[in-house]
Amino acid sequence: MDEITSQTLAELEKTQKEFWNIPRKTGVLINTFIKMMNIKNVLEIGTSNGYSGLWIAKALKTTGGKLTTIEYYEKRQSVAIENFRKCGVLDIVRPLQGDACETIQNLGDEEKFDFVFIDANKREYVKYFELIKPHLTDKALIIADNIISHAEKVQTFIDAVDADDDFQYEIVEVPGGILIAYKNA
Repeated sequence: MDEITSQTLAELEKTQKEFWNIPRKTGVLINTFIKMMNIKNVLEIGTSNGYSGLWIAKALKTTGGKLTTIEYYEKRQSVAIENFRKCGVLDIVRPLQGDACETIQNLGDEEKFDFVFIDANKREYVKYFELIKPHLTDKALIIADNIISHAEKVQTFIDAVDADDDFQYEIVEVPGGILIAYKNA
């Protein structure tokens, strides 16, 4: 990680509660998965101030990939865009602003992702899951945040992944908890 990105991530960690950012451990894990699996096309649902997007984009710089990120709130998105610019990754980031469900529905059929990170409205996780399935490549990975900390709100999502034979998953006990789902070929 370059010095500017390291400093920016450290600054953003000071506002973690205000912007609902993922813990550093989760950021490192996502960054590692992207590089390990040579991921090229990532969809992030819930940009916030760009903290998780920076972990994703920095990994994508090494794999030659692109990040599409969706944020509902315009103010948060402009903060994220500035952070992407400052850290030299805006050239591989496509920020989309608006309702995540509507935005996903408006994606072209040809848009495919091999990695999706979900960290937005917890009650809508199950909707996101259903909407993104046609956009997933074989062997795609989905990581959803706050699976333990917001267990009641995301239970329908967990049940949907569990009932879908195309996916195998595990819940990992990092702070807040994440669900990692792998789409079988």
